[in-house]
Amino acid sequence: MSPNDTSHAVLTLTIGLVTVVIFMGVTMWLAIRMHKLTVVDTAWGLGFIAVAVVSLFVTGYGDGMPGPQAFLLFLVVIWGARLAIHLQVRNSRLPEDPRYQQLADSDGGAFTQVALRRVFVPQGIAMWLVATPVMVGMNNEGTGTLQAWLGLLVWAIGMFFETVGDLQLSRFKKDPDNQGKLMDHGLWKYTRHPNYFGDACVWWGIWIVAASSWAGVATIIGPIAMTIFLTKVTGATLNEKGMRSSKPGYDDYVRRTSGFIPMPPKRA
Repeated sequence: MSPNDTSHAVLTLTIGLVTVVIFMGVTMWLAIRMHKLTVVDTAWGLGFIAVAVVSLFVTGYGDGMPGPQAFLLFLVVIWGARLAIHLQVRNSRLPEDPRYQQLADSDGGAFTQVALRRVFVPQGIAMWLVATPVMVGMNNEGTGTLQAWLGLLVWAIGMFFETVGDLQLSRFKKDPDNQGKLMDHGLWKYTRHPNYFGDACVWWGIWIVAASSWAGVATIIGPIAMTIFLTKVTGATLNEKGMRSSKPGYDDYVRRTSGFIPMPPKRA
């Protein structure tokens, strides 16, 4: 990695950090005005779009926008826009998400303090870490054709699992006959979290595209962080705590169904 490449990567990462701080600051202001922490869910996908757009212009490609940069931007925008629209439609008709309500109740602090310490600062840090392949990848001069296709394939698999999984769950919940029942068919038959698995695949695909330079290879921390967050921190772990107490038969579902990577269900 040349000193010039390193300086460009550091500059883009720094500007990306500033972008995340400003974006999360505005989102927190909105959440405080609405007294609803769930706002951050919609902002999650939009924040990555903001980072990608700013990174593109920081690299000086705002006018020409050659192939590698346009490709990365496309992958992030499609993923971020779909996720933001899905979560906004889902959450707009609902009160505060129980996860955030429980977080606020257990903290005991003022709403503004809880929002800052427990939600927006941690999610801002997570956003910056996960987005490192996009920020650094915008400095790449090119991406091999095979590498680009491989990255697109992994990204597309992720988009399929995330989009179809969310759609299947949404339709299941809308049916009054399914009230209180457990979703265990469709993609949910092969993994308890097809949407989280899809999210992880999307960012591994983006990293593959960005890894056409040594600086891009080093951003493997991004997809690793996303996978850890989804499986161990804020994703599956929190989700399953509530499911065990609210869904009859969930323990049996856990025994026969893969927790993350899609696999054929085990026999009883």
